[in-house]
Amino acid sequence: MSSSNADLDRSSEPRGTDDAILDAAAELVIQLGVRRTQLAEIARRAGVSRPTVYRRWPDVRAVIGALLTREIAATQEAVRLAGVDRAAFVDGVVEVAVRLRDHPVLGALLRSADSDTLFEYVVERLGTSQRGLLEALRAGIAQGQEHGSIRAGDPVELAAMVLLIAQSTVQSHRMVAQLLSEDAWRRELARALDGYLAP
Repeated sequence: MSSSNADLDRSSEPRGTDDAILDAAAELVIQLGVRRTQLAEIARRAGVSRPTVYRRWPDVRAVIGALLTREIAATQEAVRLAGVDRAAFVDGVVEVAVRLRDHPVLGALLRSADSDTLFEYVVERLGTSQRGLLEALRAGIAQGQEHGSIRAGDPVELAAMVLLIAQSTVQSHRMVAQLLSEDAWRRELARALDGYLAP
């Protein structure tokens, strides 16, 4: 099947507008925090009208939720496993955890009084981004089980526990920053995951 140029332009426009809105929201969250981010300012920075934003998301919190989903998915997709064994899987999980921990938007939420927004979208409910992470973890665990380097068990259950371990480590890293150097943080997270998954 083929599409006319007009069809292609129409199909690409919503995605471009969505990304412009989410990019504007990201800038404001980093600069001002969630509580001071206003929908009118998101629209202004994105170069669109407020009704254009409202047609996509009902309020600022929904925009932030979509932004978090986009950024978490992009971070996860950017990390490729170097193999199918347990060591490669653990290395991949640690790398994703580090990138999420150091991500400008997620980091701004973790460092601010607005962390309740991050908790709502990442901790308190199983949303789109978490389901994507869980599926990637499940697939990696299943490969490791076939390889024989990851212990037997329901890959979905193991994936859920790996997500909890990595997520709690990311969220609490500031609390133990004076006790764990960067190298130690990575090493101990890897050790925890490796020990949990070893046959």
